[in-house]
Amino acid sequence: MRLRSLAAGVALGAGATALANAALRRRTPALEPALDGTHRTFSWNGIDVRYTEAGDPSDPDLLLLHGINAAASSGEFRAVFAELAEDYHVIAPDLPGFGTSDRPALRYSATLYEEFVRDFVAEFDRPAVVASSLTGAYLAAAHLDLSSVVLVCPTERGGPDRNHLARELLRSPLVGEALFNLLASKPSIRYFNADHGYYDADLVSESWIDYEWRTAHQPNARYAPASFVSGFLNSDVDLEAALSSIDATVTLVWGREADITPLQRGRTLADAADCRLVVIDDAKLLPHVEFPEAFVDVVRDAIER
Repeated sequence: MRLRSLAAGVALGAGATALANAALRRRTPALEPALDGTHRTFSWNGIDVRYTEAGDPSDPDLLLLHGINAAASSGEFRAVFAELAEDYHVIAPDLPGFGTSDRPALRYSATLYEEFVRDFVAEFDRPAVVASSLTGAYLAAAHLDLSSVVLVCPTERGGPDRNHLARELLRSPLVGEALFNLLASKPSIRYFNADHGYYDADLVSESWIDYEWRTAHQPNARYAPASFVSGFLNSDVDLEAALSSIDATVTLVWGREADITPLQRGRTLADAADCRLVVIDDAKLLPHVEFPEAFVDVVRDAIER
C-alpha cells in the first residue's frame, strides 16, 4: 500500500512538473532581435546564426561578441550599438544556442564556440572586435588577423570544473527543463544581475528583464547554458600567452567592482600580455551597459591606436 501511494505521488509530481513546463512554453512569446538594424543570417555548420548590422558598410568593421550566461544575447550591447554605428560598420551576432540564433540540442563545448568565433570573424577583413567575458578567451584562441581588440573582463572559466552529471541533468526533458526554468526565472535573473552583472541593478529596466526571461524560455534554450553551468564551456587557452600573440592593439576594460573576474586578474593579464587596461569605476562585469559613453570612448580610442 505504501509503495502504491509513493508511486502515485511520484506520478502526480511528474505530471504536475510536465504541466508546469508546458504552460511556460505556451506563454513564452517568440523572440525578436534585441538590436535595431539590418538583420541577417550566417549559416554555419548547419546552424542559422542571426546577427544585426548597422552603420555605413564602407566604414571600418567592428564586431561585438556577447558573453555567455543563461539569458545571453547580442542585446548585451544595446546601450552602445547605435552610437558605435555612427562611426563604424557594426555587426553583433547571437552566438549559436542563444538569442534569435538556432538552438540545436547539442552538447555545446568551448571548441564549438572557438571555431564559430574563428569562422565568423574571418568573414571580415581585419575587423576591430569587442568580446565580453568568456567569449574573450574564444577570440584570443582563434589566432585571427585583427585591427584592434577590446575585451571586457575576459576569462577562461565561466563555470566550475566539468561535471557530466550536472550537464545531463539539465539536458533531461522533465527535471532538467524544470530546473532550468527556475534558474532562468525572473527572480533568478534579477539576482544574478545584482550579484555580479551590475554595480547598480536599478539600471536594468523591467523591459530588459522581460527580454532576458523570454530569450531563456525559447525552445531548446537550456542546452547551451547546461554546458556553461557544468563547466564544458571553460576554455583551455592560456589567456596571457594568447593575448601576447595577438598582432593588434589589445585593450582590456574592467569594472572596478567586478568580483567573478576581479580587477586583480585584469592587472595580471595586462602586465603579462603588455595590454592597455582601462578601469571603469562603479561597474561590475558590464561596464558597457552601466557607462556606455565612457565605453564608446574607449572603443574609439582603441581603434584609433
